[in-house]
Amino acid sequence: MMMEINLLPHREARRAADLRESIALLVLGLVVLVSGIFFTHQSVKSDLATAHASVAQLEADIERYKPQQAQVEGFKKQKKQLQDKLDIIASLEQARSGPVRVLDELSSNVPERLWLTAIQTKGKGIKLEGMSLDTGVVADFLRGLNSSPFFSNVDLDRTTGGKVVRGVRLVKFVIRAEMESPVEETEPS
Repeated sequence: MMMEINLLPHREARRAADLRESIALLVLGLVVLVSGIFFTHQSVKSDLATAHASVAQLEADIERYKPQQAQVEGFKKQKKQLQDKLDIIASLEQARSGPVRVLDELSSNVPERLWLTAIQTKGKGIKLEGMSLDTGVVADFLRGLNSSPFFSNVDLDRTTGGKVVRGVRLVKFVIRAEMESPVEETEPS
């Protein structure tokens, strides 16, 4: 006779144990997940509180430094006004000494046997009229003016025969140029 063993209760017990183990793992996983969410939430909440405190401190600093900022803006405006005044004074000083320097440059470039009879200026333009013993002297004068930092676009407008003095016919000439203001290099202090 064969013996019959009922294995059903054993299988049911095994299934119940597997089910309890799965439920326990699920509960443990949920506990780990909830505690991870809780700690992450607390960390973010702490970081947010720190950020809010930092923002509040920065806003307080901004409010505290507003009077100084207004004072700095006032100083900047005063500095600009003073710089504008200094620029005007410098330009007036240059304008005051400019004609003297141009005339000095002209006198240093006028060769012997050449006479200026008229000088006319209009804006930056200058027109020089004069007489010379010959055209070579006029050419020397043109070269001198071209090499001068005070003149640019120097051009001989015309030459004509002038009056006769002691048997020599003088050459009349007209020269046109533009006056320049060369920048003076100052030594650094």
